[in-house]
Amino acid sequence: MLNTEIAKIFYDVADIFEMLGVAWKPIAYRKAARQLESLSKDVKDIYEDGGLESIQEIPSIGEGLAKKIVQYIETGKILEFEKLKAKLPKGLAKLLEIESIGPKRAAILYRKLKIKSVEDLKNAIEKNKIVKLAGFGQKSQQNITAGLDIFQKGKERFSLGEVIPIANEIISIIKKVPGVEQAIPAGSVRRWKETVGDLDILVISKHAERVMDIFTKMPSVKRVLAKGKTKSTVILKDGLQADIRVLEKKSFGAALNYFTGNVDHNVALRRIAIEKGYKLSEYGLFNRKTNKFTAGRTEEELYKKLGLSYIEPEMRENRGEIAAAMAGKLPKLIKLNDIRGDLHTHTQQSDGTNTIEQMAQAAQNLGYEYVCVSDHSKTTAIAHGLDIEQVNKQILEIKKLQNKFKIKILTGSEVDILGSGELDFPDDVLKKLDIVIGSVHSGFKSPGEKMTVRIAAALQNKYLTILGHPTGRLVNKRNPYEVDLKKIFDVAAQNKKIVEISAHPSRLDLKDEHILLARQYGLKFAINSDAHSTEQLKLMQFGAHNARRGWLEANDVINTYKFSELKKFLH
Repeated sequence: MLNTEIAKIFYDVADIFEMLGVAWKPIAYRKAARQLESLSKDVKDIYEDGGLESIQEIPSIGEGLAKKIVQYIETGKILEFEKLKAKLPKGLAKLLEIESIGPKRAAILYRKLKIKSVEDLKNAIEKNKIVKLAGFGQKSQQNITAGLDIFQKGKERFSLGEVIPIANEIISIIKKVPGVEQAIPAGSVRRWKETVGDLDILVISKHAERVMDIFTKMPSVKRVLAKGKTKSTVILKDGLQADIRVLEKKSFGAALNYFTGNVDHNVALRRIAIEKGYKLSEYGLFNRKTNKFTAGRTEEELYKKLGLSYIEPEMRENRGEIAAAMAGKLPKLIKLNDIRGDLHTHTQQSDGTNTIEQMAQAAQNLGYEYVCVSDHSKTTAIAHGLDIEQVNKQILEIKKLQNKFKIKILTGSEVDILGSGELDFPDDVLKKLDIVIGSVHSGFKSPGEKMTVRIAAALQNKYLTILGHPTGRLVNKRNPYEVDLKKIFDVAAQNKKIVEISAHPSRLDLKDEHILLARQYGLKFAINSDAHSTEQLKLMQFGAHNARRGWLEANDVINTYKFSELKKFLH
């Protein structure tokens, strides 16, 4: 989809304007970029269906921005962006993608040290030049070094949120090819791993060469690395490598299994096969003595033949799932349609793009029983956090709106956990709310002991309901802050607090391995979209699959409860 391409340009434009000292434009461009990212429909299709006016109907997109979007659709460029880039030294804008380097710092690094590229930055760090800059110092250089490391690793692997739309688009194209019976993504994508190295697609078709032709000639293809009769490899325009294989129906299950599980899971399966007198490969399960094909049409028959219960793709990481499958003790994993509501959403009143009414309507359209409005608290000024007066006003507004809806609209707030461990609102405000989400939005570089004490103190506030995005990480952009999660989970369990699994693909926080750890403390979870628009409510799927990677069942997650059960639980 063009949405992500245009959103990326809008983010770059915002950064450049900020670097040039322009006041309000960065906010407008970032808001528009977030909205484009959240759309489920390609802006090109929206434009073709309804012209410029239909683009202007997208929230946060005025006439000026709409014209720029149309310009990109028609020409592949945005003239203003090209002019802005010309004002900056080549490569300087790339520095803004590195954590710990904002527009102001990038400008200083250029003016003082002539750093205008990632390579220049590496050299400056190696020669210890940044330490000597006024306002930087040793700690700043360490933080920039860490940010550079994340940036470089991020170029090696793509976030799941980037790859899923690409995979869906390719699958849609391939399924339209005459003769294609099945097309499924495998590998990290099928396991819903947070980052993806490359994309594997498996196909059943009697006309493999036709599939190869369509795949290698897709508009998104930048370069064809290899084209064969049943397998091809391309590099897409965004740099992602995509492989496609056409297989016989007889061995499709074996291949799907082989190309889905991680290396350790597959090695363990092959070991079991050998012990039982079989040979396991991507082509099937064979008798070692006679080489006779035994299983492989489906994954289910393959696992059954090996004496195992079927293991869901998200669990195939060799983290105890094989032993559990042998013993018949695999969990019944949560499903997306088990989720009855969303307990963390934002509206126009803070940094969202839609009204409370629009968010409630969209949640109701998804079939939810309840939704919680949880705008930011006052300390998060960059997100236009609400003060006490505004929160009280919002509570009254929600109560009035409730009469218009079947869905239950809960009052809430995403309240900053301050440096002292106190919450951003006093208790007399917090107790009026149905849901209080406590989140850290500052001091990410605090020592681990200090951050642990800070969060633990907040968890002891009797009005706090949910610990929001508990590690503060941003996938491929920002490392989690240092914190003793065992201590946090212990304190949360003692105080009967809920731990959030942020479904937003840029967060996926808690991550899967931390969910597995938190389960050991008997904690309950809330899978929330952290939606900043109506479209982002649909991000819930990422959270559900991440919870499945953490072995969660529906009963572990409070927003699978019926509203009457949830209300009773919260009280």
